[in-house]
Parts: sequence; structure tokens; C-alpha cells
Amino acid sequence: MKVTENLVTKDHSKLVSAILADQVNRHQQLLLTWECPDVETAGMVEQFIRHFDTPVACVEKRVEFSFPLLSLKELMARVKEWWDNDDELIASLEQVYRRHQIIWRAGRFTFDLTEQPVIYGILNVTPDSFYDGGKFQSHSAIVNQIAKMVAAGANVIEVGGQTTKPGGFKEVDPEEEIARIMPAIQLLRENYPQIAIAVDTYKLPVMAAAIEAGVDIINDVQAFNSKQKLILMAKANVGMVTMHSSRTHDYDNLTVAMQKFFEHNLGTIAAADIDLERVILDQGIGYAKVADGYQDYAMMRNIDQLNYLHRPIMVAVSRKGFGQKLFNLAKEDRLGVTLIAETAMYLRGGRVLRVHDVEETSQLVKMIDTIENSYWFRSTNCGGPNGSTSCSPNSYAYL
Repeated sequence: MKVTENLVTKDHSKLVSAILADQVNRHQQLLLTWECPDVETAGMVEQFIRHFDTPVACVEKRVEFSFPLLSLKELMARVKEWWDNDDELIASLEQVYRRHQIIWRAGRFTFDLTEQPVIYGILNVTPDSFYDGGKFQSHSAIVNQIAKMVAAGANVIEVGGQTTKPGGFKEVDPEEEIARIMPAIQLLRENYPQIAIAVDTYKLPVMAAAIEAGVDIINDVQAFNSKQKLILMAKANVGMVTMHSSRTHDYDNLTVAMQKFFEHNLGTIAAADIDLERVILDQGIGYAKVADGYQDYAMMRNIDQLNYLHRPIMVAVSRKGFGQKLFNLAKEDRLGVTLIAETAMYLRGGRVLRVHDVEETSQLVKMIDTIENSYWFRSTNCGGPNGSTSCSPNSYAYL
């Protein structure tokens, strides 16, 4: 047996084709066909697929079904339990998985975002960042915060040496920014080799110094908007966070404008001979012309409109001003609304969560992933394959 992928063709009406394309590109649903040796086996496979609560149809010796990309690993695990001797079947599923894998290559690290999200902790060593400015100025405070984030499950720790908060900010010269971030970078390099190090900067000299110091990721709120930055990135192997910003202008159609922005931005980066597997996207929530206005909420909702680009998307809403705007919450009291917004965006495809609160975000991810990948299979008194307690297809009566 084997599983193959169906393509959206023009055999359907324009509307049906558009709906199917939307399911594939925005909702990350795979359209699959399971080819079986006979009609009886196809019926058994159909009942097996129904455990995943997904649309399925049996057509003679074929079973056609849709399946969520982010649960494909769970399907593969169940198939290996029930058909462990069918190498062709298992290989065909692995081929589908590899075709849709979303990889982020960042310095020393390679993240498979299809399998696991990235918890991206924020460490601002600034006196004036909007939430944690002034908290991590001393050596001991930095050491303690890094240890806390690592213990809580951070995969990445981003060091920021200058704020770009809405409402205006004080720009510091590159030398001052470099002096601020270097102690934290050195601490991370020396003590936490398992943690990817990011730097949040839009200044070329700071980028160069950070790369020289061994960081893995550069986060640029100006989207690597100069030839010099792209030349530097092409010579390095760091991951890149490229951000959309609209602080100087409004849009007629926000979604279309953002899609065009990232298509052009990714094209420019690729033309500079930079592998796009190094690049992830940040919508720039908080960087609208009207800070914390309805454009930000629209971007929280339409994050899945960027899934078709097949690049990881950052969720970057931690403690931001929408909590004050909607609920009059002080920055210290915005954790609850932050987690709600992050959950909504995570379920729409945001797989890199840039956060101040690593422990709570790790709990969010574990809880949502557990729910999303929990499919009911009767697991007692079934005598599954290889002595397992899982129920094989032959354990059921098929009608």
C-alpha cells in the first residue's frame, strides 16, 4: 500500500478549487489518497482514518481523505503500529512529510517547525523597553533570568540592546548597543550551548558584531532593508527574522498588502543568494500607524494568510499594548490576554512564539498540542500488532 498526495486541479468549479486551495495553503490540510490492494482492505483503512475525525471517502480500492499537516506525525506513528511490515506505506508517508516540512536553519541549529514549535524568550538589557526595561541591568539579574528561561523550556533567547517600542524611542549609537548585549551573549555561549542566541537589532554594525560573537539569529524590524545588510547575511549562516512594519502608512487591503510585502521581501533576500530556509516572518504587531489599534487585531486573525509562503511565522504579541487598549490592564497584568492571543495565533500557524513568559507559554504549547493530537483509539483488550495494546484494523467489525 502507499499514500499519495492529491493536487488541487481545475477539474472543479472555480469556487470549489478556491476552497480546496484555501484548505491546503491557509489551513495546512493535506489532500491524500491511500491506495489499497483490494476493496476489503480499503474499507478497513477507511474506518481507521475515521478515528482522526477528518473527511474521508472510499472509492473502490482507494481511500481519499484530508489530514492536518501538523498531525501527520501522529498518523505516521499509528500506521507504524498497525502496518509495521508495510515498508512502502511507511516510506510514502515519510515522503509526504518531508515535502511539507517547515525547516528553520539558524546558525548552529536546525529547527523542524512541523514537528515542534520554537519558544523564543526575550531578554531586554535596556533601561527603557516597554515591559522589562531596567529589570536586567546587573550581571546577577541577567544570569538569573537566563537560567529561569532555560529551565522553563526556551529554545532561543533573544538579547535586545535598544527598544523600538511604539510612541517613540531613544536611539542609541551602535557602540552603546553592542556594549549592552555582549555580556549576555557571552554568558549564553559559555554556559548554554543548547540554546540558540538571537539579537534584536536593525543596525548593520551591531549585526556584524553579534555574528562575530557567535549568535545564531538576527531579528531586524527593518526587514534587512539595505544591500549592505544582505551582503553581511549572505556571508553568514545565521537565522533571520524579517519583519513587516507600517508605522508610516495605512492600507486599503491589509492582507493583500502584507502578502505582497513578504513576497517581495523574500524575493529580495533570495536574490542575495541567501537560503530562504534561514528566514522566518514577523507580521509586526505593534508596528502599525495607529499602535495597538484594529490593524493589530486583524493581523492576529489573518496570520494564516501567510502560511502559503511555507516559512515559519513568529507570534510576537507578548505583553503588548492591546491589553491596555481593550481591558485597561497595566503591563504587569497582561499575561492572561497575551496567552489568549498567542493561542489564537498558534492555532492559525504561528510556530515561533516570542515571549517574556517562557514557563506559561511552554504550558500553552503542551496543552494545545496534546489536545490537537489526541485521537481516540480503544487501547484495552484489543491485542494490537506486535503485542501492543492498540487496536489494529482487524480488531473491528467493518460494515
